[in-house]
Amino acid sequence: MSTFIFNELNFDNHEQVVFVSEEKSGLRGIIAVHNTNLGPAMGGCRMWDYASEAVAVNDVLRLSRGMTYKNAVAGLPIGGGKSVIIGNPKTAKTPALFEAMGEALERLGGRYITAEDVGTSPADMAHIATKTKYVAGLGASGDPSPFTALGCFVGAQAAVKHYLGRDSLEGLTVAVQGLGNVGYDYARRLRAAGAKLIVTDIDQVALERARSELGAEVVAPDAIYDVQADIYAPCALGATLNPATLGRLKAKIVAGAANNQLATADIGELLRRKEILYAPDFVINAGGIIKVCYEYYDKPEADVEAHVREIGATLAEIFKQADSQSLPTSVVADKLAEARFKK
Repeated sequence: MSTFIFNELNFDNHEQVVFVSEEKSGLRGIIAVHNTNLGPAMGGCRMWDYASEAVAVNDVLRLSRGMTYKNAVAGLPIGGGKSVIIGNPKTAKTPALFEAMGEALERLGGRYITAEDVGTSPADMAHIATKTKYVAGLGASGDPSPFTALGCFVGAQAAVKHYLGRDSLEGLTVAVQGLGNVGYDYARRLRAAGAKLIVTDIDQVALERARSELGAEVVAPDAIYDVQADIYAPCALGATLNPATLGRLKAKIVAGAANNQLATADIGELLRRKEILYAPDFVINAGGIIKVCYEYYDKPEADVEAHVREIGATLAEIFKQADSQSLPTSVVADKLAEARFKK
């Protein structure tokens, strides 16, 4: 067990991996600091009912590495990190749990700054904030999901412009997988732009809302890979682009909000060979962390939207370079990030 982390597939020279626990609250968490060359590590705190501790470790390592690349490409003065709390977010949350997590963050002395993520909320961050100042995404304006959705929308526009030669999404079909806060807002923006929606989720309430409010067609979770669509938008958990789904995918473009969409690095090349344009996840979904970073460093909120909209231009340049160099867009995006954060 002593070599478990170093042998983990997704261990990528992480600077620090900390296991945290607190008996009274039942806290079991992991904080992963991947890289701080550009500044303190920043990334959300996810709460999930992981099948095992090994799965939780794998997730936090993948996510924290992704934050380094995301923050670098977005031009933010922060490094990459992530934290996870092991537990059911619907049944195991207590103020004491998040207060204990805050105490754990305080012990790191600012090397890692957290915010909300899957399974957590601004209210949870408020409990963390009673024990540490190293937290963002607080209060009524703390929810970063609208900015993540905006970044995905302008990213989809850039992909459609580059690959389909269209300035409009009118009449295009988008298959949206996942209707959480980000996924639903992204779907709403797509519908307002004239796109047709095919959606799926495990939450029946969210599906009915999408059907009634957005006129979306609803399909079973596994059927989303088989639908005829111009854009596949993965907005749930990661690794949905894998050998099992790639052969079924009929979309021309992948542009979604999920983290770690590629199950393995070689999937980027397989997408290129299939002539599917992939908007790299850590580029297109950076809107939320841009918002959180601006808030934490007390930068003008009026400037956030303009910065998020730059995601479209960044993707356009990545697509152009990928074409000229005959490389997967994922490889080009990685190189762009590494040029900024590696020393």
